Amino acid sequence: MARAGLTTELVVRAGADLADEVGFDAVTPSTLARALGVRVASLYSHVAGADDLRQRIALLALDELADRASEALAGRAGREALEAFADAYRDYGREHPGRYAAMQTRLSPEAAASGPGGRHAELARAVLRGYGLGETEETHAVRLIGSVVRGFTVLELGGGFDHSPPPPDATWPRILDGVDAVLRSWAR
Repeated sequence: MARAGLTTELVVRAGADLADEVGFDAVTPSTLARALGVRVASLYSHVAGADDLRQRIALLALDELADRASEALAGRAGREALEAFADAYRDYGREHPGRYAAMQTRLSPEAAASGPGGRHAELARAVLRGYGLGETEETHAVRLIGSVVRGFTVLELGGGFDHSPPPPDATWPRILDGVDAVLRSWAR
């Protein structure tokens, strides 16, 4: 029987909050139950176990970020859209490091294509419309953008740029200029 007051949404959101505090890898049903002040068995009315909890946190994070990126992209094209999209991802990672890590969880093919994972691909393709790439090249370009944004954000979150100047904020616009130049020349 489910504990009064607990819902699946509350459990998953609490798991996501805990991931931001202690790191995604440290979130287990046991640590979450302690944080919520309940017994582990109380969680199993809402999640099927550790893997289910992790998948649900990943889907929540993907959904939150898709909403944020969609809002950032509204009315923008070309370089401006690229910057809005990339900034939304980087900012989300800095504000929610545990959720950002959760988004790297391998999803089932169905969840990846039809859930928020599919929304992210469509948002990236919306950025690319301003560059005039043919459909056959879009997948390659989506992967380029994802690799650059994720790579930079993960390195920044892990302290990879702490050892030398300039600060990451000075490098970020230069990185986006480079991606923009590649995408503009790719279209030719």
